[in-house]
Parts: sequence; C-alpha cells; structure tokens
Amino acid sequence: MGTRFLSEVVTPGLDSSVSLLRRYVTLVLTAAGHRDLDAVLLVLSELLNNAVMHTRSGDPGGLVTVEISGIGDRLARIEVTDEGAGTVPRPRQAGDDEDFGRGLQLVEALSARWGARRSFPGFMVWAEVPTVEDQPPPAAPLVSLGVAAE
Repeated sequence: MGTRFLSEVVTPGLDSSVSLLRRYVTLVLTAAGHRDLDAVLLVLSELLNNAVMHTRSGDPGGLVTVEISGIGDRLARIEVTDEGAGTVPRPRQAGDDEDFGRGLQLVEALSARWGARRSFPGFMVWAEVPTVEDQPPPAAPLVSLGVAAE
C-alpha cells in the first residue's frame, strides 16, 4: 500500500483559510477516489486551527502549508506545516471548564496514526485518517515526548 502525493497548497494563516482548505481538500481527495471525508475534514480543521492559533503562522504575513496524500484507497494523509511556536504539538488534558485544549485528542481518536516533527521553521503535524467507514479502530499514536516519528 503505497503513499501517493496528491497536492500541496500554501495559504495565509487566517481563520478564513480553514474553510477554503476544507473545500480544496474535499475536491482533491474526492477526485482521487476517497469518499468518507468527515473525519479527514475534522482532523484538517483541528490541525489548521492549532497552526493559526498557537504558532507564528497566525501572525500577520504568516503562512500554513497543507500537503495531501492518499495511502491506497482507504487512508488520506494530511500534513500541516506551521511557522513555529515556543511549544511542541502534543495532546493535553483539558479541564471540564475549558473551551479549548482537546484538538489533538480528537486528532488522535480519529486517525489511524498521527505525529509531529520539526520542519523549518516550525512543526509539521501529520495524520493518516480512514476514508471508508469500515476501518478497524485506530492504532496507538507514534508519540514520544510529544513528537512522533514517521
């Protein structure tokens, strides 16, 4: 089961880019034969929102890069590269009264695998997400000290 590069796009690190990229990823993956995209789009939204909210990508002039690949016809690989922050992307336990802090837990729950690695000037966070409803439960993430190996 090989990985097939489908597309790469660079956009401003704006909130409005999230909906644009959701539509773009839908078109790319649908054209490649992937059908059940709800989980992919939710994971994409979480990764993009994290990049815009927590990294220099969300600063004026900041950029976010999204790479889309297919792994066979049952998984989509989404990579979101930001422009860096003072923290390492990793899941955390949000309190019951907190409005934020659950995004990477959601990515972990919806992905077959996910992780992060340094990518100049920031981090690239990736997720491999099933695009068919009858996928087996996700495997444990490849996370060590908040940064996963590919």
